[in-house]
Amino acid sequence: MRIAIAGAGNVGTFVAKDLAAKGHVVVVIEQEQDVITTQKAELPDINWVKGDACELYTLDAAVLSSCDVCVAATGDDEDNLVISLLAKQEFAVPRVIGRVNHPDNEWLFTANWGVDVAVSTPHLLTSLVEEAVQVGDIVRLLNLEQGKVALLEVTLAEGSPADGKTVGDLRMPPDCTVVAIVRDKHVIPPSQETPLHEGDEVLALASPEAESDLKRELTGEA
Repeated sequence: MRIAIAGAGNVGTFVAKDLAAKGHVVVVIEQEQDVITTQKAELPDINWVKGDACELYTLDAAVLSSCDVCVAATGDDEDNLVISLLAKQEFAVPRVIGRVNHPDNEWLFTANWGVDVAVSTPHLLTSLVEEAVQVGDIVRLLNLEQGKVALLEVTLAEGSPADGKTVGDLRMPPDCTVVAIVRDKHVIPPSQETPLHEGDEVLALASPEAESDLKRELTGEA
């Protein structure tokens, strides 16, 4: 894939390095020449474009129209929204990922601003903390498709109505599917015959409307 990343801070450069190492073609857009000069020496496989990613001519210089993904990874939420909007509306980038720096701004990072996936580090950390300490309750790990779908996790507690059933026995609501089961540090791809046991971590994709029914089926709570 060809991927454009706006912003060469710690987040942008780490993502660029990781993606380049996986064989993707990466172009990074950065305003500061000093930053480009420093990073270029460390990341020789990355293509660099100097300029303001909020400007059309800069995105044009990065040939954004040929990119499969654009990541708006600057430290400014307003800039990330503008970059996302331009990437989607002016250059028709198929997948736009927006970095949310301030959690209170996450509600803005929607399809209206061209964002396909919003990544909020504080909210992600909160979810991971909850996932580590809560048993028997559903934890939202990640929002997808502008919040229309979420990756959810629940660790089956003692007395869970799902304990002893198979995946096929579950009365799954519409727009919801179990995608993985983690047991004894192993990932189990679920089939209809896969049994469920107390202590299993169940990962599911679900729409917001399906979450309450999923919670009832896995935890017994409404």
